[in-house]
Amino acid sequence: MSETVAAVAASAQSSTTKVPLFGARKRARELAVQVERLKAEQERLGILDVAELEQRRAALQAEIAEQSARLVSERDALRRQIDELRREVVVTEEARVLQEVGVYEYRHPLSDSVAYKSELKRLQDQIKTMAKADGGAVLADTDWTVNGSKAQGRTMVRDYSRLVLRAYNAEADNLVRGLKPYKLASAVDRLTRVAATISRLGRTMNIRISDDYHRLRLRELELTADYLEKLAEEKEREREERERLREERRAQQEMERERARLEKEQQHYRNALDALEAKGDLEGAARLRQQLEDIERAIADVDYRAANIRAGYVYVISNVGSFGEGVVKIGMTRRLDPLDRVRELGDASVPFRYDVHALFFSEDAVGIETELHRRFAARRINRVNLRREFFRVSPAEVRQHLIELAGELVQFDEQAEAVEYRQSLNTASAG
Repeated sequence: MSETVAAVAASAQSSTTKVPLFGARKRARELAVQVERLKAEQERLGILDVAELEQRRAALQAEIAEQSARLVSERDALRRQIDELRREVVVTEEARVLQEVGVYEYRHPLSDSVAYKSELKRLQDQIKTMAKADGGAVLADTDWTVNGSKAQGRTMVRDYSRLVLRAYNAEADNLVRGLKPYKLASAVDRLTRVAATISRLGRTMNIRISDDYHRLRLRELELTADYLEKLAEEKEREREERERLREERRAQQEMERERARLEKEQQHYRNALDALEAKGDLEGAARLRQQLEDIERAIADVDYRAANIRAGYVYVISNVGSFGEGVVKIGMTRRLDPLDRVRELGDASVPFRYDVHALFFSEDAVGIETELHRRFAARRINRVNLRREFFRVSPAEVRQHLIELAGELVQFDEQAEAVEYRQSLNTASAG
């Protein structure tokens, strides 16, 4: 625009030299008017450009505000939807519950699984009675009308009540069938939400599950969880008792075999002794008598072991490859060869064999084992099943307590060789 004005001015200057003098003034005035008009147009166009920019900026700001408001609205709607889903769905972290549950807490303590089964039977009879027609499981308005007919209204309410009760019972039965004791809280919560949902959906006719019936079904869940836990405890005790009896039988059979072997050997020596005495070999007979006395002492020892159930071997073993450093198993066995028991413990159930830190005979092995367990009770790994005799304690600490209880130890190895485990590590690092 400035270039246009300059061009017009230059044209005016050139024109004044070409036109006659009488027309120069007129032409100058015309050109001056044209210049003023062009300047005004330039100013107007500049103002319009700014106005258009302002208008565009305002439009963009309005669009941004509109988008922000829509995003906020969508966010609030999503939050409401998430809250609604959380109210409808029971969310549980069962893995975390399993780790933190500790000892199971019985809701209705009874003596044994038979007592729980009997109580469940009585409770289920009550549930069946209430679930019958007009038994009080479902409550609803009775003055509902359909097409002006109260009879049709009662029929509709009755049919809908049956449908509601069937849905509720189906959910309750599924929870009972799939119940695990550690899932009890989530099962109770789920069934309570089902009852609340039925009440909300049946609000028009005031159809709902009665509180008394709901309490019966919740009690059924609690008793079922208690029954399952008690049954598992009894099965575990039975398994441990069977294992104890098997171990006792093995020890008894070993002693019987050893006594039979010693008696057979004793008879051979007696026959040989009679033969030497018959020949008059007094020196040879004296040697056989000494050996015969050793056999008789061995027989007496076996008899003592068989009669004294507290006598046996206390062992301290570890399995670094399976349980890591600083974990030992403290137990006892009545077997004649205690290493047989250690070898059985290191069977295919663990990847590596056990290392023996201590293995010594005591006439009161049961007492020493019990006292060691008591002293390390706070460091038990499994504090629920006390038959699991693993402790988070170093062999050196066990050694000190053993010396206090049993006196000087013949042998105690503080370091675990863990040969197979260490060889496996070397093989893995080499590969």
